[in-house]
Amino acid sequence: MFVQPGIVRTGIAAELAERAATKGPITLGLVGAGQMGTDLVVQAALMPGVRIGAVCERTPQNVSDAALMAGHERSHVVSASSANEIDRAIEVGRIAVTEDYKAMCAAGRIDVVIDATGSPNIGTIVSLEAIHNGKHVVLLSVEADITIGRYLKQEAKKAGVVLTGAAGDEPAATVELIGFAQALGLEIVAAGKAKNNTFKIDATPDEFADEARARNMNPRVLVEFVDGSKTMVEMTALANATGLVPDVAGMHGPAADRDVLAQVLCTREDGGILSRSGVVDFTLGKGVAPGVFCIVKPRHPRVLERIADLKVGPGPCFALIRPFHLTSLEVPLSAARAVLHGRPDLEVLDHPVAECAAVAKRDLTPGQKLGKIGEYDYRGFTMAWRDARDGFALPLGLAERATVLKPVRKGERLTYDNCAPDEELVVTQIRRRMDQADAVYLAA
Repeated sequence: MFVQPGIVRTGIAAELAERAATKGPITLGLVGAGQMGTDLVVQAALMPGVRIGAVCERTPQNVSDAALMAGHERSHVVSASSANEIDRAIEVGRIAVTEDYKAMCAAGRIDVVIDATGSPNIGTIVSLEAIHNGKHVVLLSVEADITIGRYLKQEAKKAGVVLTGAAGDEPAATVELIGFAQALGLEIVAAGKAKNNTFKIDATPDEFADEARARNMNPRVLVEFVDGSKTMVEMTALANATGLVPDVAGMHGPAADRDVLAQVLCTREDGGILSRSGVVDFTLGKGVAPGVFCIVKPRHPRVLERIADLKVGPGPCFALIRPFHLTSLEVPLSAARAVLHGRPDLEVLDHPVAECAAVAKRDLTPGQKLGKIGEYDYRGFTMAWRDARDGFALPLGLAERATVLKPVRKGERLTYDNCAPDEELVVTQIRRRMDQADAVYLAA
């Protein structure tokens, strides 16, 4: 834990320090020790009142390497195969490493479970196990959230625990700006993120292998960002947490730089490209990435005059910009707020707003089994939920391991008519029940 002499802790840092002094640190159970998981192990070691208690990982060496990087001794990581063994390790100040997520979720010393697998299906399974064991959950798998988030929220509410999206990811960072603007009585015209890398919708891991190696990334994960899937997933999550809608399928994504962003992502009435106010979108322009934005419009001339006078922009719309998001480094704050305040940083609404559909990145043939997001077969595409439902769009979170039923041309959407999702996956089974319930609701 880092302590800076002579400076008093404030805000949540002070709350965490007080919690540690009175009840002990908030103890995290982590699933996955890849890039994000390693960051979390290191970050938790630097924070007051937070610790990693256990890590579920199929490659224990990854956990040891992460712990060493965080400044722990190698002996600090111990193997555990049951909930009791995990609890005993935590009680003597060690980090338990296990391959059994059920044991970790059942361990009494774990306060919050963080899913860092990136898999919609695994994220679903881990979240449900944690919830049913009375643990708060931080869901890093946004793909799971946009696919069956409403169901997970209902289960968490029934169990009396918090299910939250992660601080540091763009949706939660944008929600901070939206809440700030709403508290000031400003109209939310548009909100979203700036895409901070190449945008190539048919990108494949082979093309980006060298760049991924240089950045110490999995090529598939890098391609999730490059082909736009991550942007589409994140903006779908933002829509479903706020009620902001995609103005057009796929969103506009203009190349609007920071100084003109508010004059582009505004309504046509105000000189922009939007057909309506209250939308989710992204920009390819310069000066905003890797941050997020909220385009606002004052509803009183005095307020407009003051904001313009403060050099925010010329008006009538203004861009509020958070110029950074710290990804995995901020995630423990969501865990802390779940425990300290019992509230989520990002929570799906009770009704759907947007859907992230899947679009073919190449021609697909009947009988073909589809790969993972960020590979060769498909990419994400944000749509209004009703449009996606009316078009039988296959959700992106159900595309992995789906079977192609009919020929699909490059650029065409995957649908329930031309693809069959894998019914053995838990996420598919839950989404099927949700769709059936939505059909009954719509027919009523």
